[in-house]
Amino acid sequence: MKHGNKAALSILAATFGLVTSGHAAANVANGNFESWQQGKPTQWSTIDSGISITENNTIVKSGVSSAQVTVTTASQSNTDLLQSVTVKAGQTYDFSTWVYHTEGKVKARLIIDGYQNYSDPFNTQQWQKLSYQYTANTDKVINVGLRFYDTSGFDGSEIVYLDDFQPSIATPPPPNACTKNTLTIKLTTDKYASETSWKLNTAQGSTVASGADFANNTTHTETLCVADGSYSFVISDSYGDGICCEFGNGEYLLTHNNQTIASGSSFTNQKTHNFTLGSDGGDNGGGTPGDYYASTTGLTGYALKTQLHTIIQTHNSQGYSAIWQFIDKSERDNYFEKDNSVLDRYSEKPSTNDAYNFVAVTNQCGSYRGEGDCYNREHSFPKSWFGGKVEPMNSDIHHIFATDGFVNSKRSNFPFGEVASASFTSTNGSKVGSATSTLNYNGTVFEPIDKFKGDFARVYFYIATRYENTIGSWQNNTTYSNAVLDGSTGRVFEPWVIAMLLRWHQLDPVDDIETARNQAAYEFQGNRNPYVDHPEFVSKIW
Repeated sequence: MKHGNKAALSILAATFGLVTSGHAAANVANGNFESWQQGKPTQWSTIDSGISITENNTIVKSGVSSAQVTVTTASQSNTDLLQSVTVKAGQTYDFSTWVYHTEGKVKARLIIDGYQNYSDPFNTQQWQKLSYQYTANTDKVINVGLRFYDTSGFDGSEIVYLDDFQPSIATPPPPNACTKNTLTIKLTTDKYASETSWKLNTAQGSTVASGADFANNTTHTETLCVADGSYSFVISDSYGDGICCEFGNGEYLLTHNNQTIASGSSFTNQKTHNFTLGSDGGDNGGGTPGDYYASTTGLTGYALKTQLHTIIQTHNSQGYSAIWQFIDKSERDNYFEKDNSVLDRYSEKPSTNDAYNFVAVTNQCGSYRGEGDCYNREHSFPKSWFGGKVEPMNSDIHHIFATDGFVNSKRSNFPFGEVASASFTSTNGSKVGSATSTLNYNGTVFEPIDKFKGDFARVYFYIATRYENTIGSWQNNTTYSNAVLDGSTGRVFEPWVIAMLLRWHQLDPVDDIETARNQAAYEFQGNRNPYVDHPEFVSKIW
């Protein structure tokens, strides 16, 4: 096996340049904290149980944003904000960053291949500069960043702002001569960069641009000028294990007019992103290609549903084990407590503190004896209904969520519904019990809290659409699938289910959580939930 037992390096950015003065620039990617994805600063890594990072646009040293760091622990082993850069033997590097303290009960320490200078915590409500001159004794990769320490009087939570970590990579300007569409491709490679390549092809199959023969653990940026038209961006890995995460944290980002067209990291041999540029193309907001739903114009009813099926039916299944990576990257609480814990729809309390929190990766199931023991991967549309571990349904991220393992076991494969008398209630109010008489179903059901009912309703409309070609045969797989499905490929669900899903869809409209997750799912497996992008499609069909 080519990868053998070589240790993987967690490299998030590694480029360097030389200057004639004898000093060199070990460029820190996104040192100005201007680039964010899913609420996180790109290229930076955190040990997330002790600090959380969010974008701030108010207290800024330069540019339009800074990093707001909320320190929530007195344990300094969980408070590092890091990335890695490459340095050359004999070269001297001038590192610096700006720190803004709010209360003065925590202090920051510069990390430059070890722990260096401290900030002054008593210098509050203003920016102060931390700097350190470093000379490399060998060619190597070093960690740079900050660690946060509590001081006397720390009350368990304090905010510190960071900005302008130098020397940083400047954003390349667009070509002055480009009068068409400017595309920017940014690629961070893993430890085996020779396996990675990309192509930009026209709809007719001609290759407009390509990239290959990259260096390991480095960031490469290329700006292209292309005409209006439809294109496909194809990222490939010859070994078949993508560019993240076992052998480095590689990733790619394709943007147009500062909007994301394609991004990702986890795939197998190849991943393709189709998009259109021009008057009807571009990003269309949130990373959706501009013509993604163009073919649905004027359609209603099941004809609209069938066309949506055609649009979303081909996605790149990443496999069931990759769900953990998606949760780690994209299933975090950046909306309620904003503590970067795993966002669990079966335990999250939207208006108060959660009874417990899960740390990504650390608290994966595992075994459980009660609530709060661990989280697992919940098929909101139970896998027994479609026949078990059958792909691509079994790993389709659009209907799989991080949930408390114990509560998930209580849900079992019962239908979603509205409970009259609960036999079990989770700490956030999710219930298992007998159905209310107004539901027009007589049996045991599981009822999530109101905040997430619309999410699950739109998931079920997605399932009915994505698997329109096969779902008609699932009705008799179990007692409960028989209770929910009507055996058709058009309406798909029994009348009581349709009525309930429509209520939930109206009760809980699409919000930022759902929008961000839909985009993350699109980047992860290459298709979208149309009912998140266009909630009006629901009433046009059902």
